[in-house]
Amino acid sequence: MPEQTKSSEAREQEVRTGTADQRPPYLGFGLGLRPQHYRDILEGEPKVDWFEILSENYFVRGGQPLAILDQIAERYPVVMHGVSLSIASTAPFNEDYLDALTSLAKRVHPKWISDHLCWTGVHGVNLHDLLPFPYTTDALEHIVSRVHYVQERIGRPLCLENVSTYVQFGQSQMAEWEFISELARRTGCWLLFDVNNVYVSAYNHGYDAYAFLEGIPQDRVIQFHLAGHSDMETYVVDTHDHPVRDEVWDLYAAALRRFGPVSTMIERDDHIPPLAEMMEELDRARAIAQKTLGEAGRARSSMRPTAA
Repeated sequence: MPEQTKSSEAREQEVRTGTADQRPPYLGFGLGLRPQHYRDILEGEPKVDWFEILSENYFVRGGQPLAILDQIAERYPVVMHGVSLSIASTAPFNEDYLDALTSLAKRVHPKWISDHLCWTGVHGVNLHDLLPFPYTTDALEHIVSRVHYVQERIGRPLCLENVSTYVQFGQSQMAEWEFISELARRTGCWLLFDVNNVYVSAYNHGYDAYAFLEGIPQDRVIQFHLAGHSDMETYVVDTHDHPVRDEVWDLYAAALRRFGPVSTMIERDDHIPPLAEMMEELDRARAIAQKTLGEAGRARSSMRPTAA
């Protein structure tokens, strides 16, 4: 891996003194940009405040997808979201990937760039999956240094997302939320709080999703993801091919009470319905946010949903 332009100690000092970054703007309510909706977006005026793009889909030099993205980026704020950074890998970074990421950012001027807190490959092989790792002090030191490098490389703070997990490691020395909190403190990275992923992992591993929520620093979360999952009875899978479930909506309301107004979007990666149907879910997110944030007298520390 190439030398960092600044030492970890220098970067962490910038974070502590507040000189490293400035909080990105609140964007409102958005959708993941999918080809199935290109025409409706360009020919209409859907009530979408912003779009999140899958960065790797636009790592091309030309063609229709990039031309359409240019048009959409002229009309809407855009956020870049990647799936192949592999921030937790022990392999050196793919410098061609980072070049492509930086080039795309210069083209679309995203409000922020995000990826997942996981590893996706090693030895030059991309496994195309979001893979977990043990939450140890060694892993923390390793990932802190890699986050510093990427942030220097792309010239801005990175935003990292918690992933769904289906195994736990006996070597872990801390809870996932403790690891994430310390990583954000030491690097100044932003956090993408995936509400569905928290629900999925909590269900699968038998811990309290609301404890996860309470353990994340309030000032680092700049985006929420909402998505559907598949219920396999004894476990659940983050499939992004269903509408958001009621238990995830409840957790979203609790997240709003803790973190306040945070840019929110709906993800759908398979069985993608018409744009009008996606808009119905987005309107539900708006309604929940308006009700939750507008309720006078509710303490922000009141995390759990009330009984029906």
